[in-house]
Amino acid sequence: MSARQLVSVTVLVLICVCVAAQPPSGGSPAPLVLMGTIPLPNVHGRMDHFAFDPETRLFVSALGNNSEEVISTGSQKVVHTIKGVPVPQGVAYSPETNEVFIGSDEGKLYIYDGAKFGLITSIDFGDDVDNLRYVASEKRVYVGFGQGRTAAIGIVDAMNNQRLPQEYKVGAHPESFQLERSGPNIYVNVPDLKQIVVINRKTGAVTRWPLSMRANFPMALDEADQRLFVATRSPARMAVFDTVSGKLVTALPCVQDSDDIYYDSQRKRIYVSGGEGFISVFKQADADHYELMANIPTAPGARTSAYFGALGKNGFDRMYVAAPARPGHSAEVLIFTVQ
Repeated sequence: MSARQLVSVTVLVLICVCVAAQPPSGGSPAPLVLMGTIPLPNVHGRMDHFAFDPETRLFVSALGNNSEEVISTGSQKVVHTIKGVPVPQGVAYSPETNEVFIGSDEGKLYIYDGAKFGLITSIDFGDDVDNLRYVASEKRVYVGFGQGRTAAIGIVDAMNNQRLPQEYKVGAHPESFQLERSGPNIYVNVPDLKQIVVINRKTGAVTRWPLSMRANFPMALDEADQRLFVATRSPARMAVFDTVSGKLVTALPCVQDSDDIYYDSQRKRIYVSGGEGFISVFKQADADHYELMANIPTAPGARTSAYFGALGKNGFDRMYVAAPARPGHSAEVLIFTVQ
């Protein structure tokens, strides 16, 4: 395909997506509008999670490509590729140390310098390092890793890159997890057990919430309203839980094959991205009542996304979605502006 043909196809896809995402005839504006794309021409295979650098950089794990793509949100292009990371999954960034932490399915956590991207060190967790969370107030990276009885949430001190002895066993591989800012709890999705595991970091107490739905992968937290949002794949639901009682509040149909979910506290919205090819956007009327606002088209296989709020002092509120390569189209990151 020539460069001119590729540009024509890209424009056509953008037009189709924008038309599909137009608001219903009732006249309500679409909650997300596609504003552009960031090409990833050298990326092949499945893509996984994002991290954000406040100095306007995105990091996206190109899992099937064995690379970490570093993207400038200002120029909207790839500015560096960290090569040779085996099956990268979760990624986190520490602004205080200017370091990038990348979890590998093969069991190691890789730590790179955020300036020239040289490898600083790696920490062997044994098996399947997946989701990562950086807690700035503690200067720590929380690491989900392992399978079966060895599976746990581990901790790395970001100031010296040392693994701490403390870890929290969860009984099977941990997927997405969230930490309270004002409380002691960690909420962990453990799909192999059909559970949400709640860990008290102060006491070490573990509580398990059994689920009737399966494949609970992504998770987001509304700490102020004491609500936990979990997207499941079987059936495809956006489920809301009371974090005090552990009871299911409601569950609404959402995009299939979900892998990321975000809570927009400013607009009281929940965004769920999935491989079916769209983002399900929900409106929170109050802590107990939710409704679907729109299903915004993305691309087939676009499971993972990133929502960090407005970038810069006068920046737009944006959401990024990783769209893998597909027939006739290279991989890219879709850029949505939040309306």
